Amino acid sequence: MEKFLELVQDMGKLLTVYYPAYGRGIVNTLILAVTATVIGCVIGLVCGILNTIPYTKQDPLPKRFVLKLIRVIVRIYVEVFRGTPMVLQAVFIYYGLPYFTDQAVAFTGNQGIWMASIIVVSINTGAYMAESVRGGIISIDPGQTEGARAIGMNHVQTMTSVILPQAIRNIIPQIGNNFIINVKDTSVMFVIGFVEFFATHRNIVGNNLMYFPSATIEMIGYLTMTLIFSALLRLVEKRMDGSDSYELVQEDALTMTAGTYNHPNRSNPFDKK
Repeated sequence: MEKFLELVQDMGKLLTVYYPAYGRGIVNTLILAVTATVIGCVIGLVCGILNTIPYTKQDPLPKRFVLKLIRVIVRIYVEVFRGTPMVLQAVFIYYGLPYFTDQAVAFTGNQGIWMASIIVVSINTGAYMAESVRGGIISIDPGQTEGARAIGMNHVQTMTSVILPQAIRNIIPQIGNNFIINVKDTSVMFVIGFVEFFATHRNIVGNNLMYFPSATIEMIGYLTMTLIFSALLRLVEKRMDGSDSYELVQEDALTMTAGTYNHPNRSNPFDKK
């Protein structure tokens, strides 16, 4: 008990002196995680759609070649960025691009560090989201596509109006999961000098050597952020699911025969006033 009280006192001392630094670290972590997740989702959406464009042997050879080439490029991108640690990706992009481009691409100053960090986390997130989007698209019943084609929709109309709305709902949990992972994984950006929550902890510990109390503050901070966003994600999912209570319309014998269902909280446009 005495050790616990001592730990609490040390944490209080650190927060009293360094709370502005911890606060800036949290803000930087959230800005990077949100920005990179949004960009990564866009990258993953584009890659997932390109990776699922259908083609047959009857299609022209140039079309088949281009689509196969796109799938190979997407596959290489996904495998490389899913199969290597983000910390090494950060080192390669921040230090490697200027090396290979003969200083044509250089990330200088704080702005350059921000740009490199966003690029690294976004590309890494995009690699994971590409597979999530692909899985979400192919999880939709093929009958949905056949039905859309039966009423004259082309591939673009089918994807935008029928398939993607359902696929995105299916991958919402994965989007939230990737965001929570990004909140934690931004900690590796300290290797290129990005000052986020974990880097703040390292800097503070370097000044006073109070490693465990500062690490405890970090643990509580990360856990608080992830729990809050997990709760918000569940609310979004519940909102998108809508009501789980549907009633059979019984005002009209014809609708009963057809088996038409009506949401109890929504007015029926065919009800007679």
